[in-house]
Amino acid sequence: MPTSSDAPLLLQTLRLDPAAHPRGQPHLSAASGLVRVGQRLYVVADDELHLGVFEDIAATGGKPVNGTLLRLLEGELPQDKGKRKKAKPDFESLALLPPLPGCPAGALLALGSGSKPQRHAAVLLALDAHGVPNGRSALVDLEALYVPLHKEFADLNIEGAWVASGELLLLQRGNKGNARNACIRYDWNQVAPWLSGQRAEPPAAKSVQTIALGEVDGVPLGLTDGAALPGGEWVFSAVAEDTDDSVQDGACVASAVGIVGPDGLVRRMQRLHGAPKVEGIVVQAEGDDWVLTLVTDPDDPQVAARVLQLRIKKSR
Repeated sequence: MPTSSDAPLLLQTLRLDPAAHPRGQPHLSAASGLVRVGQRLYVVADDELHLGVFEDIAATGGKPVNGTLLRLLEGELPQDKGKRKKAKPDFESLALLPPLPGCPAGALLALGSGSKPQRHAAVLLALDAHGVPNGRSALVDLEALYVPLHKEFADLNIEGAWVASGELLLLQRGNKGNARNACIRYDWNQVAPWLSGQRAEPPAAKSVQTIALGEVDGVPLGLTDGAALPGGEWVFSAVAEDTDDSVQDGACVASAVGIVGPDGLVRRMQRLHGAPKVEGIVVQAEGDDWVLTLVTDPDDPQVAARVLQLRIKKSR
């Protein structure tokens, strides 16, 4: 269990033009996955059919600027919160992919959590040389990838994804009903042709490794996202959400960030002051520090998701 508590800095809220939002909201809520390309932040929200595109506040001279929405799936979700939860594709993770067939400049991949049958979809967005979606996209059925994982996890909930050192890594988030967190690894050279339609079936997982995070006040910490560090390490975000399954929301008792070593052992972990429900993370090196950028899911469509920043030392 993390013992220290650090206060992240609020950088910005994810503002939108209400006229551009399907429900007329002046913001994006429920941010659940984050990718940075230069000074641009791409954000998926677990209750939307769109990708949020925002300029980093540093690129705007500190002036808040509205983001834009890029449609991922056609159609509309119900306005009612309960019906919306049942129908949503539940995009909980967003990965920046290296070049693959049909996407010579790489791509973004938004993945459904897999916690329900309608959450077995992913959307592949090809990027141009500047890291901007070029208008080409493809819907990917994750059923064949997720079926073996449903056998491994009684309550599948994929919440993080990234590619590093020739592997695609997925993070399984635990909860009170099933507290097991895990990192699942695939050979990227076998995943890439499957994502691009050149291979009929996805590869089997190379490994499934349990990640022990402990609990806070009787509520287990669950992985919500991760990002690669050099040497096989990776940084993660986690929350202790008081819920027994992957579908129902609960109070966020605590949140934390930390570093996992190549051996799957947690090297460091620290709590976040105020327990913001952080669900997306990216990392940059700056001198002796790792600079973590985080996005939050307030579990309330009337509340804007926030972009937070936390500095941690590269070594302790």
